[in-house]
Amino acid sequence: MTQPKPNPIFRLMPSLTDVAFLMPVVFLFTRMQGVRSLLGDGDTGWHIRTGEWILAHRQVPYQDMFSFTMPGQPWFAWEWLWDVGAAMIHGRFGLAGVVLASFFIICLTFALLYRLIARRCENVLVAIALTVLSAAGSTVHWLARPHLFTMLFTVIFLSILQRVREGRRKLLWWLPLLAVLWTNLHGGFVIGIVIVGLVGAGELVAAVLAATSEERWKAVRASIPYVVTAAGCLAASLINPYTYHLHQHIWEYLRDPKQATFIVEFQGANFQKPGAEFFEMMLALGFGAAIWYLVRKRFSEALLLVAWAHFALLVIRNIPIFMIVAAPLTATAVVDWLGSLSRAQIAGWIRKAAGLVHAASEEIAPIDRLWRVHAVPAAMLVLFGLAMTSPAAGLRLKPEYDPKTYPTGALSVLADPDLRIFTNDEWGDFLVYKRWPQGGKVFWDGRSDFYGGENVEKWLDVLNVKYDWQETLDEYDVDTILMPPGAPLATTIKASSRWRVVYDDGIAIVFRPAASAAGSGEQTSIRNIGGGARDLTITKPHVVSKDHVTTKLGG
Repeated sequence: MTQPKPNPIFRLMPSLTDVAFLMPVVFLFTRMQGVRSLLGDGDTGWHIRTGEWILAHRQVPYQDMFSFTMPGQPWFAWEWLWDVGAAMIHGRFGLAGVVLASFFIICLTFALLYRLIARRCENVLVAIALTVLSAAGSTVHWLARPHLFTMLFTVIFLSILQRVREGRRKLLWWLPLLAVLWTNLHGGFVIGIVIVGLVGAGELVAAVLAATSEERWKAVRASIPYVVTAAGCLAASLINPYTYHLHQHIWEYLRDPKQATFIVEFQGANFQKPGAEFFEMMLALGFGAAIWYLVRKRFSEALLLVAWAHFALLVIRNIPIFMIVAAPLTATAVVDWLGSLSRAQIAGWIRKAAGLVHAASEEIAPIDRLWRVHAVPAAMLVLFGLAMTSPAAGLRLKPEYDPKTYPTGALSVLADPDLRIFTNDEWGDFLVYKRWPQGGKVFWDGRSDFYGGENVEKWLDVLNVKYDWQETLDEYDVDTILMPPGAPLATTIKASSRWRVVYDDGIAIVFRPAASAAGSGEQTSIRNIGGGARDLTITKPHVVSKDHVTTKLGG
């Protein structure tokens, strides 16, 4: 007996996939600060300018062109393909286009993640719940930057590996091809190689622990396709403008101990930050699921859970990847646990609740599997784009660098292209976006891999007013200093006779050498009440470190 065809209008109604796609909107405007949150990191700006340079010169850069501190030094624009795409979108639609495209990648990532989880555990309610949890824990790194493609490709790799597990081994050929694209979009391509390699390693663990020779060789044979594919992905990653030199650069960057010391993204997980509860919940589920898989001798899944939990605890920027990897793996165990609870000799309401999840999923799943037009997400994206470009857009819908965080007002006194400006790396990113190429170069910016840990430490010493801070400024002929009012350096310079304030709006202070400022007749602009008479006492220096992630934690 054939089932009746659904009403065509039903095809327009949202599915749970659509719900997963739209879910990031909720987080963006509740836990975060709207679309401005995606521009909470200045790196977006120099990525766009890099893409414009590539489009103009028809080649990728091999030397630095943004700084006056390290001009002409070798530089790897390892995310060049994202840069080009961002520059093209920016040229047509401005920052609104870049933000909208980035947000689309986020939404697509979690829509595909929901489909993967539902495929693995065959329980749509568990799937949507774990998708929500994964999204909530990954908001720490929702920024309009190339790493969003690493989140997306992680889901794609996991989805293909799931189908391979179901018997479609020919799909493994797609992974090296995708690795080429991933490599040229973001340096996180290494994650794909690690994931495939861990699956193969799990099969080898099964071979080592096998009870019989037959089981051992069966496990060895099962590992070969994954090991070969991982090697193929590694070989495919050499197809980039910098060939193997890119891999050398990434290896040296990750091994630099000072990067982990000074860059918050590369420090360990902090459970005191808002939003850490989602990470903790997934860790608990992952720990239980790893044991569940080990009991069943499914070592690949256990290795993936343990390895990525370790990576996330070690480096905070790996938390979104762990949330994505763990969600589909824990789902299978969660469904089994719910089944056990529904049959266990425990409180009746717990058995009923566990049974209800299964029963409700059985009712919803056939309807959810029906083909949809996905009209609601499409309409949302269109409305979202129109709202961002509307003159009446509120603060949460304005795709711009927050003028309360970035020195937008100070740009009026920084127009001279010959200025040699010292500021922090975040504001350096902002100046690259706002001033380059017409407005000169910067002291440093967010390309920590280019500047290296030794230079980052040296320049942080200036921000922290270490004894030789003035010597470093003299070394690079700095003639302008741009600082937030509360920075130790700003307070110290106010007590120095060598510098004077030429601009202060409460967000940013601009200092110029006292002699040059007075001799040029430059006007002092102090628009903040009391801005020119702040406490001149030298405050106790505190550690100033690069902060890309913690600004997102909890919001």
